[in-house]
Amino acid sequence: MNHQQILETDPPGGEETWSVDADASLQSVLDRPDTSPLLRQTLTGALSWQARNSRSVRTALASPRSAPQWVAALLALGATAVIVAEAEAETEAGKENDSGPQEVPLEAVMQRRIRGRVSALRVRMGEKKWGQARVTRTPADEPIVAAVAAVEMQGDVVHQARVALTGVWPEPVRLAQAATRLVGQPLDEHSIQAVAEAVEQEVAPEADFLGSEEYRRAMAGVLTRRALAACRSQHQETRNE
Repeated sequence: MNHQQILETDPPGGEETWSVDADASLQSVLDRPDTSPLLRQTLTGALSWQARNSRSVRTALASPRSAPQWVAALLALGATAVIVAEAEAETEAGKENDSGPQEVPLEAVMQRRIRGRVSALRVRMGEKKWGQARVTRTPADEPIVAAVAAVEMQGDVVHQARVALTGVWPEPVRLAQAATRLVGQPLDEHSIQAVAEAVEQEVAPEADFLGSEEYRRAMAGVLTRRALAACRSQHQETRNE
């Protein structure tokens, strides 16, 4: 199966899937009318027009400090990456890897657990509710800490939840495992607060001139709560339509 065939394969359940080639510039991603509002929002602000034009999707994934909020949004949305073996890559048996492209969670790529080259990104949109929150010195600055959340509901119960944060890990961005506590629970104030408190305990911030370890840890909890509260508001609006 070639690269193009993978991108055109319908996902299970017929969910709408957004895809982009890894060589595309971030500006072209922003310009696409089918790019989700969350991905569009996280490509603006501190990212200038010049930066978006000079950076490709692959560059942003390889160096997430160049677009941390956008990468956080991709992780929160459960993005997957199409990986192709490098020409010189070999299997453990010493033979060329001819297994073809693979689709893997973007999280595994960011953790460097996958060998190969990213050729494309995919996001299964579904009925995800999303929210983001950040703290900055000025609106034009890169956030000191940011949280991006995406939640899938089954009725009034959480089916899947992801929260990605920037500014609170040794690496630029990472998913918080605490968000999985929401699965099977209602998305109410109690469950959101419990996850926010768990995120505060989970993060491992490093102090710098923008904020102490204590400040960044506290903001991780506050911003997680705000991002999840935005997801809850979207869900309530949908239920009231």
